[in-house]
Amino acid sequence: MSGPFGLPMPLLTDSYKTSHFALYPDAQRAVAYAEFRHGFSKDETDTRMVFYGLRYIIETYICRQWTAEDVTMAEGFFSTHNVGHTPYPFPKDLFLKFIKENNGYFPVRIEALPEGSVVYPHTPVIQITAKYEYAPLVTYLETVLLMSWYPSTVATLSRRAHTQIAEAYAKSVDEEDMWTLNSRMHDFGFRACTCVEQSMLGGAGHLLSFEGTDTLSAAFYVQYRLNGGRPVATSIPATEHSVMTAFSSEKQAMKRVLEQYGDGVVACVMDSYDYVRALEEVLPAVAQLKLERGGILVIRPDSGDLVTVVLQGLRAADKVFGSAVNSKGYRVLKGVSVIQGDGVTPTTLQEILDAVLEAGYAAQNVAVGMGGALLQKINRDTMSMAIKLSAITYADGSERDIMKFPRAGSDKMSLPGEFAVCADESQAGAPVAYLRSQAPGENLLNVVYDCGPVPGLTWDSFDDVRRRLDDQWARFPRNAKAVSDQLLEHQRSVHARQAEHVSEGGAFA
Repeated sequence: MSGPFGLPMPLLTDSYKTSHFALYPDAQRAVAYAEFRHGFSKDETDTRMVFYGLRYIIETYICRQWTAEDVTMAEGFFSTHNVGHTPYPFPKDLFLKFIKENNGYFPVRIEALPEGSVVYPHTPVIQITAKYEYAPLVTYLETVLLMSWYPSTVATLSRRAHTQIAEAYAKSVDEEDMWTLNSRMHDFGFRACTCVEQSMLGGAGHLLSFEGTDTLSAAFYVQYRLNGGRPVATSIPATEHSVMTAFSSEKQAMKRVLEQYGDGVVACVMDSYDYVRALEEVLPAVAQLKLERGGILVIRPDSGDLVTVVLQGLRAADKVFGSAVNSKGYRVLKGVSVIQGDGVTPTTLQEILDAVLEAGYAAQNVAVGMGGALLQKINRDTMSMAIKLSAITYADGSERDIMKFPRAGSDKMSLPGEFAVCADESQAGAPVAYLRSQAPGENLLNVVYDCGPVPGLTWDSFDDVRRRLDDQWARFPRNAKAVSDQLLEHQRSVHARQAEHVSEGGAFA
């Protein structure tokens, strides 16, 4: 058996997928593609998204060699999977055929945009082609391929947060302190995940935009599996409530913190009992020790109104340690800052940033930690990723471009044809979809799997993926025309032809 988690490979799909081999019409060739159907949470002011995470799926699930044992185990399972525990159909013979004739590799071709690409709604990000007797398997891998929605959505969320913070930095932070921007949002989401694999993939998506994380699974994976051992992520020593309450007083706890780690950057949670009293009484009491140690103390509230507790922390720190006014007229605290790690979402992040600047403090004084909202409070519908059949060549050689256009769901209309994606210089190089036969330039869709691992394929390092994202996000417009006029016209033509077929009843005959 070759599948992960003790699962036979044929079961890495949805149940109904295994029955489709007998349902598709006879065909020589079939093509399907993946897209995001709308921007993050349907935001129409900025529809940029980050496509990321397919490499893990290709290497971990697609590039596995199936075995006869996989099929035998699947057969045993399917023998009772239908209603009444009766046999459920699955393409046993097709599986055994490619196991024997294709060295166990699943017989499809997969093209995809490079990792870290900035895309828009309806940009084809993956394209799948299956031929001859294997044409009915064109969407069999849809289930696992669509799981790239998760790291893509986390990566998009973090990049959007990076944009929010960068805008506050541009208003309030001096040029020599801009280097701190990439540490201003920290991944606190490991414990919010349902499994280690989720934390690793989502945490990697976050690290495309920020360097701060407490999700060690992601930090190690990115550094040693994706970046040749070159460091990517950082964190700092920090207390938790259990540490603080283990001492008889918060003053004693903070003294231990400063004695152990006060010569560097260290964070201390200060709301175990009474946050305001801790700021007013404990912070001044340990100020001299903090100054002697010479490092940076990060104050962490963990309850109460987010904006209120952040401002309370800033003002208390300013009163005890002082601040300086930078060239943009904002205060920069001396050797101390605040991190808010409770209840942070894209909405509350903006509220915090606005309030900090309104109070006269530079954005660099505050960091945020995002946990469940970063790695858990998203789903496939956040950017509506989907895979749809788009073209078929029937057994008699006739070709048909296909699209979905549900009467009650125009937002789910798909594109017909076989595609290329090209950079549009009139839109600063943003990706635009074309019919493959009409592509005006280099196709950005690269072959990442071709009925087996692609000989000589080298994935970009994580550093290179970061650079791609940095470049494209800064260069591309917030909204772009992602589908060419020619493809839109083709879509209208196919839609009109199919709509007429529907109205005349042919689609229901």
